[in-house]
Amino acid sequence: MFTLRHITILSAILALFACSEPVPEPAKQTTAKTTAVEKATSQNATSITTKATAEPQSDIQKALSNAPVITNLSASHPNTLSTPNINDLDNSPESDLIRYGRLLVIDTYRQLPENVNNKLNCSSCHLNEGRVANAAPYVGMNVVYPKFRSRNAKINTIEDRINGCFQRSMNGQPLITDSTQMQAMVSYMNFLSQDIKTKDDLKSNNGFIAINKDLEPNAENGKTLYAQHCASCHQMDAKGLYPSGTYMFPAVAGDNSFNDGAGMARTYTAAAFIKGNMPLGQEGILTDQEAVDIAFYFSHLARPAFAAKANDWPEGGAPKDVRR
Repeated sequence: MFTLRHITILSAILALFACSEPVPEPAKQTTAKTTAVEKATSQNATSITTKATAEPQSDIQKALSNAPVITNLSASHPNTLSTPNINDLDNSPESDLIRYGRLLVIDTYRQLPENVNNKLNCSSCHLNEGRVANAAPYVGMNVVYPKFRSRNAKINTIEDRINGCFQRSMNGQPLITDSTQMQAMVSYMNFLSQDIKTKDDLKSNNGFIAINKDLEPNAENGKTLYAQHCASCHQMDAKGLYPSGTYMFPAVAGDNSFNDGAGMARTYTAAAFIKGNMPLGQEGILTDQEAVDIAFYFSHLARPAFAAKANDWPEGGAPKDVRR
């Protein structure tokens, strides 16, 4: 039985333990101002796996296990960059996140129906799973972003850039910035970019090849050349080939294509992509003029309108092929 003496001793012991608990240090206050780019870099450099691994991994694994077989038509592209092999990944949650990011890139419109309002995949333009030089590769995005973009006159993170594609190229809605889907896509890009430490490592492999922007497009010649070089894949109406509801060749016009605020809706941007990458298997056979003519023809075919394009280049300096 506890006596008053026992209670007194127990109270003293508890008080001793309470006094021995560490006192949290006061939060350090930062007085130095950080530039917009430094802030964005800090946010972009933060680990993208911490929150994702807290998500139920079964959701990611379910998506991976139910993934359809995707035929990679650009797998043999001669300008494919050397990147880490995704088949070498282990079975950790972080590796599953990377695999999921790749799946979202190659099967975008079916995996993300709430964010994509057409029938394009990211890999429709970012060829061979985002690994082709001069086809806007994902390799090196870790050192390219954050960066200032004159189109919106802001410092853009890689997440901003991805969401711009969802709104324009996918004619859809942006991903939630800290969602598992966004983290997965960035994680995949970072995986491909493991060997890229500085911009010097890019060796001019990012973006598209240069095109002569002084050339004036000839729409009639573009129509003829399109029929000759492009229609066998993208079809005469430019609405792509989707046998039995599957994806084979992307729509480059119509409701299932990119809207008129997308980069591919601009003549010289599309021409640079065509010059470096089309027709598949015959890359480089077109002259600058031929690429410009084809680009002008199909990019000005009917397609969804992007109302917000009126706000682009708020500080001026818009390229001459911008759609208004």
